[in-house]
Amino acid sequence: MLATVDGAVLVDKPAGLAAHDVERAVKTQFNLVKMAHGATLDPGASGVFVLLLGDGTKLAESLLGADSVYTGRLRLGRETDTGDSHGNVLAEKDFSGVTRERLDAALKEFRGDIYQTPPAFSAVRIAGRPNWDVVKSGKDDGERLVHVYRFAVTAFEPPFVSFELSCAKGVSARALARDLGRALGCGAAIEELRRVKCGKFAVADAVPFMDLVQLDAIAFKARVLPVFEAARR
Repeated sequence: MLATVDGAVLVDKPAGLAAHDVERAVKTQFNLVKMAHGATLDPGASGVFVLLLGDGTKLAESLLGADSVYTGRLRLGRETDTGDSHGNVLAEKDFSGVTRERLDAALKEFRGDIYQTPPAFSAVRIAGRPNWDVVKSGKDDGERLVHVYRFAVTAFEPPFVSFELSCAKGVSARALARDLGRALGCGAAIEELRRVKCGKFAVADAVPFMDLVQLDAIAFKARVLPVFEAARR
């Protein structure tokens, strides 16, 4: 097997699998010695996840600060402790008064520099269990200043709202959904979330995780971006 290889591999992480499980599986499958990753993804989110190998791990710090672009869908009328559909329901409220005009007006308050507090809990998959478990997020739950470039509706089909989100590091999409729902007075939670870009790395160039771990060593190495190419991006 490979043991030593330098560069970056773009993985299309599926929803339901923790980022660290993706990293561990690839490292074990290809007997890699040195590995790190770029910006992480919630277990419930899918999309581009950058694995850094060998000398490519030197790029980890710059990737952790990269901007991200997401597509997703949220549900109006429900607030959960995790900010997504896998958490425990805290409240359900009538959303019938939310119009597209009200929604667009509310979204203006969630662009630019904003303060947000990440959800105190996250939903995770535990091996061998069919359902999600809710655990303490382990993050600093204090308020922090973050930056949202774009947060816009792409489809309004109550109770569901499809959206696009472009943001700087540190933004929690689950917190955005929660806070938007509170602003509208009905609650909201993420139903689906997919990262389509991390920095200049796009999900269109990524290999689905299950396909990646079935490659042989030669085919895997062919998917590795050289360090200079990863750094250029």
